[in-house]
Amino acid sequence: MVKAISSIQDSEKLIQEEGKATLRDFITTFKMGIVNSNLITTFAGLWLGLQYTNEGFFDRLDSIIFVLLGTAFIIAGGCALNNYIDRDIDLLMERTKERPSATGQIPGKQVLWVGLILSLIGVIWLALSSYTAAFFGLIGLFVYVVIYTWWLKRTHSMNTIVGSISGAMPPLIGWAAIDPSLGSMTPWLMFLIMFLWQPPHFLALAMKRTEEYRIAGIPMLPVVAGFEMTKRQIIIYVSVLLPVSLVLYPLGVLYTVCAVILGVGWLVLGITGLYKKDEKMTLKWAKAMFIFSLNYMVVLFIAMIVSVLI
Repeated sequence: MVKAISSIQDSEKLIQEEGKATLRDFITTFKMGIVNSNLITTFAGLWLGLQYTNEGFFDRLDSIIFVLLGTAFIIAGGCALNNYIDRDIDLLMERTKERPSATGQIPGKQVLWVGLILSLIGVIWLALSSYTAAFFGLIGLFVYVVIYTWWLKRTHSMNTIVGSISGAMPPLIGWAAIDPSLGSMTPWLMFLIMFLWQPPHFLALAMKRTEEYRIAGIPMLPVVAGFEMTKRQIIIYVSVLLPVSLVLYPLGVLYTVCAVILGVGWLVLGITGLYKKDEKMTLKWAKAMFIFSLNYMVVLFIAMIVSVLI
């Protein structure tokens, strides 16, 4: 760990001598893939909130713009803060060792300040949509940066589950921008769907990167409990997610059909993992589960948006 920190400091000195960070470096630090995927679920939340309150899209255009900007900024800020905290361990992992925050392309102090400023701007934008949206945004930011990144990620295998709280906030944030009273169970069910979706998604990724996490000293479940336990945990979450997703059947036939096909397909794929005893086949299965999880989330939430229009 000391060696990694020393490497960070050496890298930052070298970069300061040779040149400055580019815009692309900063965009990498913001993790735009995470930002964009969370904007989909935020939009789904606000869209269903509009349907529930019978309000027109253009009648609430100001709130919509504020909440989407706020969500994008606060997530980008949280990702930057995550990169700042993880600079030492990122250097030890193949997947993250080229991050500008790890190599020193962007000095640590800059990453920290950019993360704080973006987070503050995000909270302000969210507050302009509704104070409830800003409240949920702050909870998500605190859980992701402080509880998950700063504490549990390095100390306990429960990190994935607790971190899922922050990743499940966007639908609540989107709905709260339109209906701060949260006068329906729908946004809470969307929150629960996102909460249950994340453990199998991230555990599959952790299985693919087990040795990297082991070297970095990160106690992910595959590291501390092995592949078989991780497989069972993934299957449990997917099996619970299926019936929970179907509680939103009032959204329409299109959504319900998609929820059934996606849920059953993911569960069947998950169960096949129990029969993969060879490590190579197990890792191939983990990759398939990870890819399926990405498609599951995107398709299911787009189905929510489209289904209410039919």
